[in-house]
Amino acid sequence: MEENKKMDLELINVSKSFQTKNGEIQALSPVNMTIPDGTFLTILGPSGCGKSTLIRIIAGLETATTGEVRIGDKKVEGPGADRGMVFQSYTLFPWLNVEQNIAFGLELKGVPKAEIRDKVDEYLEYIGLKNFRYHFPEQLSGGMKQRVAIARALINDPKILLMDEPFGALDAQTRIIMQEVLQDIWQKTKKTVIFITHDVDEAVFLGDQVFVMTAMPGTLKHIEPVTFARPRKFELKMQMDFMQTSSKLLEMIREESFKALR
Repeated sequence: MEENKKMDLELINVSKSFQTKNGEIQALSPVNMTIPDGTFLTILGPSGCGKSTLIRIIAGLETATTGEVRIGDKKVEGPGADRGMVFQSYTLFPWLNVEQNIAFGLELKGVPKAEIRDKVDEYLEYIGLKNFRYHFPEQLSGGMKQRVAIARALINDPKILLMDEPFGALDAQTRIIMQEVLQDIWQKTKKTVIFITHDVDEAVFLGDQVFVMTAMPGTLKHIEPVTFARPRKFELKMQMDFMQTSSKLLEMIREESFKALR
């Protein structure tokens, strides 16, 4: 029963302030949101609005000044196996090959070798790198490295995958490919995904919902439901309704960016 239990993510009055030599800076105003189990949520907002701070609080890497984060009926009080994190930098171990990088977390847990081998095979299939299992990170492209990082996070079976601008360092062509790869992985695993990006088209293409944040101190400005059928292909971005949605969200971000400059 526990495995099938719904694990909605809830943020209740979450705020964050930092003490600096020039006084207190409020990065986040109280944020309230509920993300249903299995949702692919993308988050947009102007630079410096607290997006990364918010995701680090969900990850348990930062402590909220006020409020709390709950996953199901459990309060988040630090990092945990129920959350996996993928950063913009690839964070792979350079001395381990692809297979060993993916297996690392399972080996730490003492999972039997035969089970590890089966799971690694499964995730190598997911990410399309079966023929690269013995390659080292320095032998991989940026997109390949990020696929390995995603597989390494997912193989530990977290309830929630947290992604902080994971494609931000990729070239435009690789980024488009990785959007489709990630969508495919998500449809196979049905994990809850929280995905931060500065790319409005990327947010609309990937998300079930797009959360738009205000300028600092960041809080929730707008929730945009995205109802385009899946699987989504690149051609969707050429459709008028897609472009209208992206334009609407971009205008909201521009409005907040101008506020921050005043």
